Amino acid sequence: MLKDSLPEIITPLPGPKASAILKRREEAMPGAIKSVYPCVIRRGEGAMIEDVDGNRFLDWVGGVGVLNIGYSHPELIEAVKEQSEKYFHAMMNIVTHEGYIKLAEKMNQIVPLKSEEKKTMFANSGAEAIENAVKAARSFTGRPNIIVFSGAFHGRTLLTAAMTAKKSYASGLGPFPDGIYRAEFPYLYRKPEGYSEDEAMDYYMERLNKVFEEASPAEYVAAVVVEPVQGEGGFIPAPMEWVKAIRKVCDLHGILLVADEVQTGFARSGRMFVSDYWKEAGCAPDILVSAKSIAGGIPLSAVTASKEIFDGVKSGILGGTFGGNALACASALKVIEIIEREDLCSRSLEIAERCRREFLLWKEELKEVGDVRGIGCMMGIEFVEDQESKKPNGPLVSDIVTYCAQHGLLVESAGASSNVIRFLCPLVVSDAQIERGLEILRSAIETCR
Repeated sequence: MLKDSLPEIITPLPGPKASAILKRREEAMPGAIKSVYPCVIRRGEGAMIEDVDGNRFLDWVGGVGVLNIGYSHPELIEAVKEQSEKYFHAMMNIVTHEGYIKLAEKMNQIVPLKSEEKKTMFANSGAEAIENAVKAARSFTGRPNIIVFSGAFHGRTLLTAAMTAKKSYASGLGPFPDGIYRAEFPYLYRKPEGYSEDEAMDYYMERLNKVFEEASPAEYVAAVVVEPVQGEGGFIPAPMEWVKAIRKVCDLHGILLVADEVQTGFARSGRMFVSDYWKEAGCAPDILVSAKSIAGGIPLSAVTASKEIFDGVKSGILGGTFGGNALACASALKVIEIIEREDLCSRSLEIAERCRREFLLWKEELKEVGDVRGIGCMMGIEFVEDQESKKPNGPLVSDIVTYCAQHGLLVESAGASSNVIRFLCPLVVSDAQIERGLEILRSAIETCR
């Protein structure tokens, strides 16, 4: 079966069938929607895909964090098929369908928030959910402003592009919505030279306070929006002591803390959400946004907030035609059931332990491996020209990505300088596939360095 196979390249990439389809892509699609992989998928199972020419790839990108339970899980197929035979769609602003309610109840049960009384609404994409979280925060607090961070990625809509730090994602798209202010994220690998971690925490909190002093007084801030592990920013975890400090600031000033768990959610971190770790440390968020792996590949996203917050949102502000689509809700309920039954949180930690051990060995042996970081199975390897200078080495990462694809492993870059290899492998990957993937990646580094 494909899900149990190992990477195998049988034709030069792209193969003849893939080349023909990629040419059609070039003619039919905007060139601004780029693809760096010479791969046209024919089918996928588990952590493996097969292209139209019969080449087999191990996928360590997972649709960028969408496929935590892997491709084509048979129970997921059956759940969606069963729902499709009843109805595809019922708009929740018009007719109630029970699947939405069941999924909202389940999300209210599993999402860790500061409040124990919760409500959940659904949208279609991570960006759409972030927009709804911002709308809810502004409506509830009556305040106009939002604080985000350097390195943040929250989406490509006009509002979320304004919230996103890397402006190549929004080049030439202004004017942007007002009321978005940016503080410095605690990027400890690149903290101020000579600072201890404690001193760095003080420094980063001072940078946040500068926003209150110079951009928006705290009493005008509705929410602080944080990725527990920055994704596009370079797979940088938010230090727990910093999150605790942010929580205190929010409580002091009546600001809502929003966790953007679009990429970190659904067992990726070794818990259902990174905010589970936050809650244990006494700094749970007020609102949690999730998407990506929530429905195994069907578009769906969620905003979970306290009952008090959602009950304080003005009528008419929330809603949408496809939010909480019946097929997506059926899929999401089955995804959560599979994650819990198969204990994919524990599997995430097992995979992470094996890979982190290998990555740290590379850091000792190879001067180009500057940092290894992450939480659970959301890990990043930052590549530099050498460990002393820490100068970002984006060209090396570009070569590694190309080499890996040509040898049957799909990996992707991240970071402001595109010098980080991200690890988002489906959690159903086999041990043999992990070992083969590590071999290919090590070979890529040694060949391209």
